[in-house]
Amino acid sequence: MNRYLRTKTGVRPNTKMNYGFVCNLLKKESFAERKIRHVKRSDAKLFLIKLQEDGKGYSTIHSVCGVLRPAFQMAVDDEMLRSNPFSFPLVNVVVNDSAMRQALTPKQMRAFLKFVHDSGCYGKYYEVFYILFHTGMRISEFCGLTIRDLDMENRIIDINHQLQRTSAMEYVIEKTKTNAGTRKIPMTDDVCRCFAAILEDRQAPAVEPIIGGRTGFLFYDKQGMPEVAMHWEHRFQHARQRYNEIYREQLPPVTPHICRHTYCSNMARAGMNPKTLQYLMGHSDISVTMNTYTHLGLEDAEAELRRVAESQAAREELEKLSGKEHSVIKFSREA
Repeated sequence: MNRYLRTKTGVRPNTKMNYGFVCNLLKKESFAERKIRHVKRSDAKLFLIKLQEDGKGYSTIHSVCGVLRPAFQMAVDDEMLRSNPFSFPLVNVVVNDSAMRQALTPKQMRAFLKFVHDSGCYGKYYEVFYILFHTGMRISEFCGLTIRDLDMENRIIDINHQLQRTSAMEYVIEKTKTNAGTRKIPMTDDVCRCFAAILEDRQAPAVEPIIGGRTGFLFYDKQGMPEVAMHWEHRFQHARQRYNEIYREQLPPVTPHICRHTYCSNMARAGMNPKTLQYLMGHSDISVTMNTYTHLGLEDAEAELRRVAESQAAREELEKLSGKEHSVIKFSREA
């Protein structure tokens, strides 16, 4: 595996950190001491099953498999193995126990935003919360926004990079998650007003830092550095916790990514064209976008059926009226 990792140059900091995590995990497993030519497909499956039995989550096992599979494939390409023992679908071997990210319902979103807006403690974050719920931006994309990325005259958000902070506390500007992530998002009137308020209240340090050739970020911490995803994760967590302390009807987890998922669900619920939604979300694969449509529930199905029925009834009524008008015109000509 070390040989494979040496070939992975120029990877993103987060990817490099993930490689280190997998290496440290494998060092504790006897499986890593085996010669690759002695590893059979059943051995690979039993190893992954063992990891889950030891309490490792599906996402962790997925990361392990994401390193071992190409490492063994390199051995196949080098003609050291005849076949890749890890070339099987992971879901067929271990149980996907990952908690599905649950989007907020429109009612929950409105209640949470109203609470934040009216709160003396969290009200100062309202514009950001609103923007994340109504644009579908990734939090790293939002944190990377600079003044130059906001075309307030034409009401366009230019998303062409993301801001991240590594485990070594190094700030880096990265490309968007995928090529499709580079996009321009039009602002609605409300989103435009929120950005205008942010720009008006923006408090920048005397000397703004330059990261990856960019400066003029929207939010800075006490050290004068741009705020990153962690800051907003904590604010959402605290606001939701306080909400649940006050109200009987509890909110599920609310995070910046839940905002993104909620936006996608709301747009799907509103009947937005899937390809348009794919573009706005920055998904490289339409199947990722389409998965959102499968998360809509009974209430959405009932509402859609009502909409179709009403549309059909209106069309039939229009056809009846059109037929009557045609008869009147015909009668008049005969008279």
